[in-house]
Parts: sequence; C-alpha cells; structure tokens
Amino acid sequence: MVLGCSSSKLITNWQNPDYKHFNPKKILVVGVTPNYEARKAYEFQLITALNARNIKALQSAVVFEESFQDSWQTKKEIKDQVDKLLSNGYDTALVSLVKGIDDNESYAADSPKTDYHLRKFIGYYLAYQDAYFTQDDYNKYKVYNIETSVYDLKKDSENTLAWRATFDLVDPENNSKAISTYIAKLLKALEKNNIIPKKID
Repeated sequence: MVLGCSSSKLITNWQNPDYKHFNPKKILVVGVTPNYEARKAYEFQLITALNARNIKALQSAVVFEESFQDSWQTKKEIKDQVDKLLSNGYDTALVSLVKGIDDNESYAADSPKTDYHLRKFIGYYLAYQDAYFTQDDYNKYKVYNIETSVYDLKKDSENTLAWRATFDLVDPENNSKAISTYIAKLLKALEKNNIIPKKID
C-alpha cells in the first residue's frame, strides 16, 4: 500500500459545536504551498468536487491577486482581503497546508490482501521470512502531515473555526493521483461532519 499507490488517512477530527450543521454557500479554497502548480491542481480538483455538490467554490489562485500571495501581509491587509471576499459573496474559507513531513522506511515486499495464504500466520510467515535474513531490502518514503481548516467568514467573533482535521498522505510517485486520493478522503470527512452535503448521482 505504501509503495504501490498513494494513501491518505484521517488522523484527527474536530468540529466546533456551534457548527453542527454548517451550510456554506460560496467557498474560497486555499492550498498553502510555494509550489504554484501543485496549489492550482489541488484547488481546481477540490472546487470541481464542491461544484458537483451545488456549492459555489473558487480557487485562491484565481481570486487572490499575485501581490497578496507573494508577500507578507499585515493584519489589516488580511482583514481588507476578507472584507473584499465578503462583498463578493464568499461566506467560507477552506484552507489546507502541509504541517510537517516524516521520513519513514518500509520493507519492500508486497502484501496483497487478496492472497488467501496470507490470512493465516503460517502462510504470512512463510511469505515474509526472508525479512529476517535480508537487511538491505528497504525503501524510504515520506509521509506528509496535512491540516485542513474550515472558517466562517461572515461571523464576527474571535472563534470562526467551524472544523479542522489532520491527515497523513504517503509520499506519492504520481502527484495527480495523490491529490485525488487526499480530496476523496477530505470530502468524506466533510460529509460525515455535515459541513457539506453528499453528492447526488
């Protein structure tokens, strides 16, 4: 699983009790990364999924002016930007960023769940006993710790955080597939917490 395909796992999940049934109408999607192409790809895939649920959503790569993204902002400048978003009908901001990267090591052999012989200890031990004798057959990979937060832009208070969750994303070889995997896991968590409605097929 680790080496063959991208994998995402929900680690923590917190919801503000004041937002048990949040109903965002227009969401600004923000991917925080210096990699512009990765940010565009992530934001575009996510707004497409939100649009499919009849939620208006736009990406920060389109909404924010380049000067705002590429320089440090004061509290007043950020507030002015939020006021501008409110005047254009935005009521919610969804922000995702990489909080950390862990280095990991994995034994390189595969572990197919469909193999009947691996369902018993005897078969499993037989298949992987070479791990006791082989010391150099390991692969290194990274795990990205990603945090996503949902903020209410309209509420005027000190606590407008509606929901926050953290995920672990195994370092992928295919960035597009990894983004899709993460977004699928994120949408499922948002649906489960009634932040967004489920997609109607």
